[in-house]
Amino acid sequence: MPSRDEILAVILGGGRGTRLYPLTAERAKPAVPIAGKYRLIDIPISNCINSKIYRISVLTQFLSVSLHRHITRTYVFDSFHHGWVQIWAAEQSLDTTDWYQGTADAVRKQIQEIQSSRAKYVLILAGDHLYRMDYGKMAEYHWEQDADVTVAVQPVLKNDASRFGILKQDPSGEIKRFAEKPKDPELLADLVSLDDPEMPYLGSMGIYLFNADVLVDVLRKTIDGKQFDDFGKDIIPHLIAADSRVYGYQYDGYWRDIGTIRTFYETNLELTEYEPEIDFYDPEKPVYTHPRYLPGTRAIGCKLSRVLLAEGCTIIDAELDHCVIGLRQQIGEGTVIKDTIMMGADWYGVQRNGAPLGIGKNCNIQGAIIDKNAAIGDNVVIKPFPEDIDVDHSMYIVRDGVVVIPKNTTIPAGTVIQP
Repeated sequence: MPSRDEILAVILGGGRGTRLYPLTAERAKPAVPIAGKYRLIDIPISNCINSKIYRISVLTQFLSVSLHRHITRTYVFDSFHHGWVQIWAAEQSLDTTDWYQGTADAVRKQIQEIQSSRAKYVLILAGDHLYRMDYGKMAEYHWEQDADVTVAVQPVLKNDASRFGILKQDPSGEIKRFAEKPKDPELLADLVSLDDPEMPYLGSMGIYLFNADVLVDVLRKTIDGKQFDDFGKDIIPHLIAADSRVYGYQYDGYWRDIGTIRTFYETNLELTEYEPEIDFYDPEKPVYTHPRYLPGTRAIGCKLSRVLLAEGCTIIDAELDHCVIGLRQQIGEGTVIKDTIMMGADWYGVQRNGAPLGIGKNCNIQGAIIDKNAAIGDNVVIKPFPEDIDVDHSMYIVRDGVVVIPKNTTIPAGTVIQP
């Protein structure tokens, strides 16, 4: 059987990330903080390392400075190790001056780097999903089936089918039909694969393992003067139609596509439960991130319930319930925080305008995401909006009913944000 050393992992750094705005207003989507102290990009890179896949590249394009900084500070292999984590940024060349036009186009523009790696297999991953997966088991399935391409698949809720690539397999596991984000009722009826009325479909997880020669060949193919720009919309359906051996590897573990503010909000808060479906603590398969060497958090006279608390915080005489509190967060006396994500701060002290970082005294904050380096004054009230409400305000954004305080924002004392 082939070796995992023959696999090159390519992580798609994402486009503009408009559905996660304003969290993506100043950073790439994979650089968005999660679970108090990590970033989304830590998930696929850690999965690769834990799967013993040590050649990893990250394709980046939009607002990538903080993502580059995090990767270069965190994932450094020593000179006695054959692995590496490289950044493949979008670039102009003699052949093209275009930005990446889609997931497949981004990989096509790096064909030379893929071939230079001499990898026999290429693992395509997204940079905005939360899950823990051993890609080696998927690779073994790929080799056993003698597949050209293997797609990781999972049952999908009936109401979510239009958000995913939906597929149908034969009894051997080979994929015979694939539709990207189908909405037509007749097509959806034909794509039903499972007996479960709540989850009748099999959906693509956006994880693909290609034989390298198959990938290079299809990326270079031109039909009617056009090349394929996207894996789900173009390449997978084309390979199925061309009778390539496209198989589905069924993964039954936890997996979330963190594509919207609401899913980001709910997924983070799920981590505060006593036994969450996914736990970042696993001594054998840790989630890696940048070590910061911060002091332990001090909580003085506080009431804490279901709180995921990062290092370096100071919380005084406050009440917190169902919250994620990020690095270096400062919370003042008499403040009540519920159902809220605080991403923390990059430094201690004050905002650029002189306002103290963190949350002041006697605040009441519920149903919010407070991005990094925000400064919230005393006696501020934030309440959640109905889930179907979106608001654009100079100091805050509401998406799917969640109030988001953008990065580096100051909320003056006494401000009230509510429906």
